[in-house]
Amino acid sequence: MSAPPADSPRVLLFTGKGGVGKTTVAAATATLAARAGRKTLVVSTDTAHSLADALAVPPCAEPAEAAPGLYALQVDTQKAMERQWGELRAYLRGLFGELGLDEITSEEITVLPGAEELLALLELREQAATGRWDVIVVDCAPTAETLRLLALPEALDWHVGRLLPVGRRLLRAVAPVIKHVAGVTAPGDDVVGVGERLHRGLMEVRELLAGGHASVRLVFTPEAVVLAEARRTLTSLSLYGYRVDAVVANRVFPGGDADPWRSRWVAAQAAHMREAAESFAPLPLHVVPYLDREPVGVEALAAVGEKLYCGADPFAPPAVEPPLTITGDGELILALPLADRHEVNLARRGDELIVTAGGHRRVLALPAALARRRVRDAALTGGRLRVRFESGGPDE
Repeated sequence: MSAPPADSPRVLLFTGKGGVGKTTVAAATATLAARAGRKTLVVSTDTAHSLADALAVPPCAEPAEAAPGLYALQVDTQKAMERQWGELRAYLRGLFGELGLDEITSEEITVLPGAEELLALLELREQAATGRWDVIVVDCAPTAETLRLLALPEALDWHVGRLLPVGRRLLRAVAPVIKHVAGVTAPGDDVVGVGERLHRGLMEVRELLAGGHASVRLVFTPEAVVLAEARRTLTSLSLYGYRVDAVVANRVFPGGDADPWRSRWVAAQAAHMREAAESFAPLPLHVVPYLDREPVGVEALAAVGEKLYCGADPFAPPAVEPPLTITGDGELILALPLADRHEVNLARRGDELIVTAGGHRRVLALPAALARRRVRDAALTGGRLRVRFESGGPDE
């Protein structure tokens, strides 16, 4: 991957299991960036928006200043949808009208599933392209939704590259037949063009989020179930090619004298924190103590940010290597930290390598130099999947 432009904003994504406080951590990080003199945008891709509540500001469909240098954005789905794929919705409304559905019903069923999250990603790309921001902080949806969303651009690229050119030619050929036989209008080039534009936009999103100026931070609370999910998420994010450069433990009870009830919590959390430090090493582990009140508003969030990073620079370029590298002698190396070798599978299909880890799958298009060579062997060692190729044609 090419190096990002020098003026690219630093992009930080925060995700974690629902309820761990990722919105608070994201907002605190953004507040810290603004107070350090960086022009900062904080935006949410979570459909259950709570970012404005954390900042104690009204929701805004355009970047609005929540504090000096700090701007918040909540994507207006309706306006963004009309701007991004208005032609598709217009076609669908017309199609349903030809089928006899009333306007209100047609409008309701043309709201595309998952559209709000997609539009937030496209808005993120547009904001990054303005050159207006030094730092963009993204309050992501809970981990399962985030993984689906971040896997989408590459998955869509695979389908679009193979199906869209054929589909465009086929639609031109059968459009008169569809109109004659079914009595409805087939989609035209403008509608197909929406798919192509969406594809280009999402690939630009992937280039931004998997690039050298972007990284993900996992937020968890020191509990067994939450920690287990955070471990799996680290593996899956790396599988899809996204850097994780830090983890954040939130709501950690302080030690010291305490009543028996809190003492048991302190002991249990201490055990989970030791496990987290061992699991996520060498990634930095930042800690937010359990506060005596809910941190709402810029001042409270700034205090959380100071405790969170303890003087470290949270906006330095990510120190971790890209998850996927190809060596000069043709070895493909994919980082899969914490992966269980029994849950990792590898398959070859033509010029593609299909890697499955923990229920998530990635289809890797091999570069020409490797696509012509057979897989010699593969091994998962030290949290890295190493695939070696030999001379000769591709696997049958």
